[in-house]
Amino acid sequence: MQGQLRGKCLSFTIDTLCAETGRPIQIEIDSDLNYHTGEGGAGTMLCVPLVDFDKLEDPSIIDAF
Repeated sequence: MQGQLRGKCLSFTIDTLCAETGRPIQIEIDSDLNYHTGEGGAGTMLCVPLVDFDKLEDPSIIDAF
């Protein structure tokens, strides 16, 4: 998203661990929101929070969580 806002091609890599197995996971994402998970065939799960913005009292949805 930041790449789209700035008009630049950006990418980043997330190195983390699977919460269930503890195995390492690497996720690469680019400005066009294309993603690739590293070796090992890790499945990708997308979570979209449902937020009622009319009732949200926090400054942002990040603060609400």
